[in-house]
Amino acid sequence: MLSLTGGALSITAAAIFVVTLVLVVAQPRGLSIGWSAAGGAALALSLGVVDLANVSAVWSIVWNATLTFVAVIIISLVLDRIGFFKWSALHMLHAARGNTLRAFIYVLVLGALVAALFANDGAALILTPIVYEQMRALGFERREALPFVMAAGFIADTTSLPLVVSNLVNIVSANFFHIGFVTYAATMAPVDLVAFVSSVGVLYVFYRRSLPARYDHSALMEPRSAVRDARLFRAGWVVLGVLLAAYLVSEPLGLPVSVPASAAAAVLLLLAARSDALSSSKALREAPWKIVTFSLGMYLVVFGLRNAGLTAYLSSVLRSGSHSGVVPLALMSGFGAAVMSAVMNNMPTVLIGALSIHGAHVAGIAHTTAVYANVVGADLGPKFTPIGSLATLLWLHVLETKGIKISWGQYFRQGVVLTVPVLAITLLALAGWVMVVR
Repeated sequence: MLSLTGGALSITAAAIFVVTLVLVVAQPRGLSIGWSAAGGAALALSLGVVDLANVSAVWSIVWNATLTFVAVIIISLVLDRIGFFKWSALHMLHAARGNTLRAFIYVLVLGALVAALFANDGAALILTPIVYEQMRALGFERREALPFVMAAGFIADTTSLPLVVSNLVNIVSANFFHIGFVTYAATMAPVDLVAFVSSVGVLYVFYRRSLPARYDHSALMEPRSAVRDARLFRAGWVVLGVLLAAYLVSEPLGLPVSVPASAAAAVLLLLAARSDALSSSKALREAPWKIVTFSLGMYLVVFGLRNAGLTAYLSSVLRSGSHSGVVPLALMSGFGAAVMSAVMNNMPTVLIGALSIHGAHVAGIAHTTAVYANVVGADLGPKFTPIGSLATLLWLHVLETKGIKISWGQYFRQGVVLTVPVLAITLLALAGWVMVVR
């Protein structure tokens, strides 16, 4: 292992980070994000940018987040295979009774609920193709179906704030700052409601002219026909109810959220093993295990930036901003995290933000504001650009397989127009709520 100091350490840490990030985003020749991050971590270790003690420190930060995320995605995959989400979407479209605006809002409500319980990735990647399929079945042209597709992807991120499990970013931050499930929800659930209302508003203003007035809801298939295994479908509701209750008691019991999430995933996999509707082994194989390697590897690379002192500047900026008041601090921290997420992906951004907040040594309401604003920015910032999150890149790929080609320029133009007002309103709501509950 080499020993670097001073400027050489900073340059090396920054170079490893940039190269690793480029490989993670570009994924040349299908290179797994796990292998890219692991390679960056190995290089950082060999060059002395990080050491073995840092590996232990990073694992203590990411293990709960990554295992929870994997468990939630497994739950989503099982439920998707038995028609749970298609059943839900059909119910929403039937409930709108042919009114397209009402259907648009109902789909956004469903997207927000799915994002809250099954993470933003599940909402964007599972729900969006289902919604598009139903819009086409109703005879919508591509131009008319596109608002539903774009809105479903947008709402998945902007409303992934309310629970610790709603976004991998949330889990990492809550784990880093030792925030329990109930404590987190008490702060962010009201803020998420504001984010949802503002998202609905900007999406309606942006897409209202593309929405037809009516559709023939009698052409929709019956929701019950989407269910592929009635026994497992009913069991899924029970498991979800017990899981939510377990989340609520996890904080007073001192349990990591990965424990109830993993238990629920295991129960559903056991039940699925006796079902003809899906293969539990296939669902297990399709789980995002590469996220475990990616989280450990990428965060080790980010930890190298911290060792090189490159996060110290952000800490000093944050320390200065903490004296300006709650509202300016929330806007500064939130928009800072959002821009960083848009440029270099939200996963490394949230840890850089967390390390910077920790290094700033701010306390009280300033600390609380900075922590939650960092989460808001990392959750919503990815909507600015396609590279803001890995889920967005995969989402765009899924849409392309459906014949919907959205260029990066088109995505950026719409992303900025839609996200800036929602982000600003959400951060102002956060600042106001933090002052109320402090």
